[in-house]
Amino acid sequence: MHVRGKTVLSLALVALVGMSGAGPAVAQSSDGGKPYVVEYYYKARWGAFDEFLRLFKKNHYPLLKREQEMGRILAVGATTPRYHATEDGRWDFRVTITWRDAATANDGWEPAAVIKELFPDKSTYDREEQRRFELLLAHWDVPVRDAALDK
Repeated sequence: MHVRGKTVLSLALVALVGMSGAGPAVAQSSDGGKPYVVEYYYKARWGAFDEFLRLFKKNHYPLLKREQEMGRILAVGATTPRYHATEDGRWDFRVTITWRDAATANDGWEPAAVIKELFPDKSTYDREEQRRFELLLAHWDVPVRDAALDK
């Protein structure tokens, strides 16, 4: 599980498939400046999901939206499962981010200036982000690509 500051931004997480019904997000296997899609999965402690989601929406989603405004992210969307799964396969929240390209997704961008602008009370922001990750049992990131079934 990642808990460091710059890793927290990369989590986004978490991409509210704001792709106007364009279907599932996919990425190309080689960058070449093409969109790069990552799915970020979160598994919350039992009974903690609502608090996790509230903190995600309050503190992390605005950062993702700002990166979208900057052109780093093309789309952000999120889903939750409709039904339950076995405990070992359970996830509670998936954020899908379509990055401009793989280089952008992995460039080590530091969000400190944006965090300062969006959240002037840094101590509250830091405390709430720490809490958001304390509520998790697991988190993992999965870059995805088109399977090209018709080729």
